[in-house]
Amino acid sequence: MKYVIDFIKKETILTIAWILALISMFFVHPNASYIDYIDLRTLGILWSLMVIMEGLNREGLFEALGSRMIEKTGNVLQLSLALVFLCFFSAMFITNDVALLTFVPFSVFILEACGRDELLIPVIAFQTIAANMGSMLTPVGNPQNIYLYSLSGMGIADFLLLMLPYTAMTGLLLLICILFLPGKKDHVEMKRHRLKGSKKRCAVYGILFILSLFTVSKILPYYILFAIVLLTCFVMDKFAIVQIDYALLFTFVGFFIFTGNLGALDSVRNALYGIVSGHELSTGILASQFISNVPAALLLSDFASDLKGLLVGVNIGGLGTLIASMASLISFKLLAHHRNELKAKYFFVFTALNIIYLAILSGLYIVIS
Repeated sequence: MKYVIDFIKKETILTIAWILALISMFFVHPNASYIDYIDLRTLGILWSLMVIMEGLNREGLFEALGSRMIEKTGNVLQLSLALVFLCFFSAMFITNDVALLTFVPFSVFILEACGRDELLIPVIAFQTIAANMGSMLTPVGNPQNIYLYSLSGMGIADFLLLMLPYTAMTGLLLLICILFLPGKKDHVEMKRHRLKGSKKRCAVYGILFILSLFTVSKILPYYILFAIVLLTCFVMDKFAIVQIDYALLFTFVGFFIFTGNLGALDSVRNALYGIVSGHELSTGILASQFISNVPAALLLSDFASDLKGLLVGVNIGGLGTLIASMASLISFKLLAHHRNELKAKYFFVFTALNIIYLAILSGLYIVIS
């Protein structure tokens, strides 16, 4: 029983997804149409990207690149900007959760080594916002983008132009906020972290990442990418395949089944369409606050008439509560692991900042639309 409780606490969203899927099966009994519910293209691309990023992370590439940039900083302001915008720009390509898993522990180490413990809470809160909002710029930045980009049929240029104003506004807000951090002119010194892995393996992962971009752009079929990544990483580093977050993939499957069954019920489908259609931004934001933005995208997409509005809604909806984006839980858990006494204060600072940013970006959407 203790194992079950611990699992539910750790994988709450996965548990909810499959409880909902199982309940829906009582109304729509399992049949051959279930296969059509599951978007294999999205799962294939997501799995491939997760393996590639895990491989690069295991080689120490992100930490090495980050430390090389940070060693050029001379004061607290420059250090804070480097730490936050590393997350902001890297999340566009390596996903928000990978960016936080990589750079939050690195930031804790750096700030403690510099004797700047008072910056841990604001810097990590800004890093979390930076990763969540930076990742929304590109189709490969986070799972909901991979899914909705594939579903919408948008071109890459249209996608970038749609998300650019919100990403740019977030970058500007982060810059302004960091300028008000205390002791910004104080001097700091850094040591370089060298690449701990193989340059050749990093190059191979780089090629695989380029292939994944071709797949996202619909140039290369997803099943070919999946086969290439599987075979390459099985030979080069099996642990890159083993250690990725499979719970996220099974969460997708659970919600695919649940939403597919909802869509098969005429009364439910019509009711949800009436709620969501024409209110994609607000329903996307609201649903994200309670079930996080990835499940919100999966749940609402079948009933949305404006996928662009939903795309913006579930992305800026990653701001707000701690569970609005599952990546936000990563930085919270990492900080609590290193400095448990700071988690309560971090929670309040994080929530206040997120509410402010969410209000501003929601207002920006109203102005643009």
